[in-house]
Amino acid sequence: MAKKKNAFYAQSGGVTAVINASACGVIETARKHKDKIGKVYAGRNGIIGALTEDLIDTSKESAKAIAALRHTPSGAFGSCRFKLKSLEANKAEYERLIEVFKAHNIGYFFYNGGGDSADTCYKVSQLSESLGYPVQAIHVPKTVDNDLPITDNCPGFGSVAKYIAVSTLEATFDVRSMCATSTKVFVLEVMGRHAGWIAAAGAMASTKDQELPIIVLFPEVLFDKDKFLAKVDGLVKKFGYCTVVVSEGCHWPDGKFLAEQGTRDAFGHAQLGGAAPVVANMIKEALGHKFHWGVADYLQRAARHIASKSDVDQAYAMGKAAVEFALKGHNSVMPTIDRVSSSPYKWKVGMAPLSKVANVEKMMPKNFITKDGFGITDKCREYLAPLMKGEDYPPYKNGMPQYVTLKNVAVEKKLKTSFELKK
Repeated sequence: MAKKKNAFYAQSGGVTAVINASACGVIETARKHKDKIGKVYAGRNGIIGALTEDLIDTSKESAKAIAALRHTPSGAFGSCRFKLKSLEANKAEYERLIEVFKAHNIGYFFYNGGGDSADTCYKVSQLSESLGYPVQAIHVPKTVDNDLPITDNCPGFGSVAKYIAVSTLEATFDVRSMCATSTKVFVLEVMGRHAGWIAAAGAMASTKDQELPIIVLFPEVLFDKDKFLAKVDGLVKKFGYCTVVVSEGCHWPDGKFLAEQGTRDAFGHAQLGGAAPVVANMIKEALGHKFHWGVADYLQRAARHIASKSDVDQAYAMGKAAVEFALKGHNSVMPTIDRVSSSPYKWKVGMAPLSKVANVEKMMPKNFITKDGFGITDKCREYLAPLMKGEDYPPYKNGMPQYVTLKNVAVEKKLKTSFELKK
């Protein structure tokens, strides 16, 4: 094998407004170290690209195109919701990864994703050693849910938080103007299966200078219908209207999600969708108030036009650090964002072992949620505010943001065998 090895980069799970900034950080940094890293290959549609040997040659992209990834949302190479099974359940998948890496002289594996991809990255680093083809596996953090442990926050979250805070503010102004004769309650459903970080951001729309009637429903707080309706009734009587920000993961005391559809996704998680209409109809039936509801859905995680500068900078820094860690010989680790101070906001790059990251979810601390369970504390505001700060607008032309679409030239396959994905 040649001394200079190639690198493999893949995007996993739900994409974000800034995941491509991490890709930009990986590729630009690798290009600065051509003496140690050969080409950077990307997986077409995430880890599936590695399993099916469907690789993309990023060296075919110009420096300008790669630089434009920093201001382009979503996954430039395609992502996937495909979780590799355990080593015991399907060792063949991991052996196939190593087979593809070996065929293409890949010695660096950069996996950009959340908790499930951290687990995959960890297992690959362990298995590759035992199979006699060591691969340096570095996890690049990404998740709008902000639920990875150890790191202060996750790239992708700050921009979603900003979008939800701004959307809540604007929608609340709207309902305020209509409440005398029309809508009195607006319900906004946001992402967050088990952790209420995104929902918490909605409360940032209300400040001491401008108090707005906003209720937040967190996954961390068991849903109490009577208590909730009393809160809505009280705010409508006081202000004439209110806004409810409900996390998709809000659930009843028995554990059943308000939005549960009875189906499962590719990761085995309950498929959610519909908490907003459930809550809105609940209010209508009990209190008789006219309502409107909306689901932020893909809009919240794709909104690069209003991305947080802190988030963009951190996403790029995580990609850059991943390559630098690999070049220093680190393996089975994840770069982290370590907060130094909140005011003024200062942070630095840290490092965490994947053995302590994989399959661990970080929920909102109890002292971030108000005692009544419907709002956020000053401590939470202090945490959230810096993550939402700063603007990093993409270039515009004729009123539209200019995002890049890569050529994504395929790498010639070297293996004679194909691989069938098992569902």
